[in-house]
Amino acid sequence: MIAPTPRLCLLALAPVVLSLGLYLAPAGWPGVLAFDLAIVAVALGDATTLPRRAAFRARREMGAIATRGVRHPIEIIIENASRRAHDLEIRDDVGGLLAEEEPPPPLRLLGRSRGRVRHVVMPRERGGFLLERVFVRCPSRLGLWRVQHALPARDELAVYPALKQISRYALYARLNRMSLLGVRRTRRIGTDNEFERLRDYAADDQFKAIDWRATSRRLKLTVRDHQTNQSQRVVFAIDCGRMMVNASAGTSMLDAALDAALTLSYVALSHRDEAGVLCFGERILRWVPPRGGRRQLDRMIAACHDVEAELVESRFDEALLYLQRQCRKRTLLVVITNLIDDRNAASLRRHLAPTVGRHLPLVTLLRDPAVSDPLESFEAAGGGQAAGNPRLYRAAAAADVMLWRRQVLADLEHAGVLTLDVKPAAVTAAVVNEYLAIKARHLL
Repeated sequence: MIAPTPRLCLLALAPVVLSLGLYLAPAGWPGVLAFDLAIVAVALGDATTLPRRAAFRARREMGAIATRGVRHPIEIIIENASRRAHDLEIRDDVGGLLAEEEPPPPLRLLGRSRGRVRHVVMPRERGGFLLERVFVRCPSRLGLWRVQHALPARDELAVYPALKQISRYALYARLNRMSLLGVRRTRRIGTDNEFERLRDYAADDQFKAIDWRATSRRLKLTVRDHQTNQSQRVVFAIDCGRMMVNASAGTSMLDAALDAALTLSYVALSHRDEAGVLCFGERILRWVPPRGGRRQLDRMIAACHDVEAELVESRFDEALLYLQRQCRKRTLLVVITNLIDDRNAASLRRHLAPTVGRHLPLVTLLRDPAVSDPLESFEAAGGGQAAGNPRLYRAAAAADVMLWRRQVLADLEHAGVLTLDVKPAAVTAAVVNEYLAIKARHLL
């Protein structure tokens, strides 16, 4: 794309001024015409000095993985194959959900040389992004024209979910300040029942923990250490259908569900349990089998980073039957979804109830604040609204929806399903608390 520069526009004003002078001296028109032709010749000649696209090559150096909401630097390397030096303006193929916070600075590139510039983008959403071109703008030798070339440079950038909750959990766990995240201390019922090791007796140990056989062999008081049951399974079934499209406080329900699932996976893996995830809509979208170890969380993040909610009907039957075939061992099934009508509620209850006994299902319903907030604000104001007040009708509608959800949860609990009903902002702390309570009560 070739366009004139402001310098050429100013130069073109000179013939206009001279033409106005013809009113005073009409005989000078040959000189004005010659001047006009000279300017046209200079402009056309200068246009021939514009570099061609073949004179430049571009590539990027960047990390292939970025994090949503975290600045991500990208370096662009431009090669000049021509003999001339060029002053370049460079722009990358970003925009929309990849906000460019620091654009590339201008670059003076000598002939037969290579240069690099750095810019910073801010990913606003997780997912996979394709960067296909680098745009280079260069002036002609006299600066009367400017050409813009689109240089091919194909790269893929994977934007992972923001894992601030995981880092905060790890930090507060080391500082023993988990209450700041809303995680409650849970008293264990009974004792841990899986043998871990033998060790020397200490002054504060209980006498019933002494292993007398080991003591007789070692001729030294020896106690048995126990730990919680390990290698238990936690599998998340995350709904990616139409009920998870809504957003709250700039975060979609699906993002809140993924953040909660990944944080609880980190907690479960820290307890030496196994974690897996299933994302489903009208079909199975992602499946990561439950495993343990440090790399399992990386596998789950890589598998789920580009999953998006779709305006389709969720197939609970297909998802739960798939889990029944894949998970033979007793598993904590954490189903994260949102119910808005009787059809979805009946489908979930009908297909989740047969899993009780073989597995331990936990249904986590994400409550849309737009639905529950009118009722909460009405209760906080103490009621007493006039009959014609719109807030009264909104609160009544919200109360009707909340009563329906409470009945749905009661039916699920009657079938033996554990339930949670929380707002997206509080879902992480809620599922972590429930997991710790399940471990403390030895329900798995």
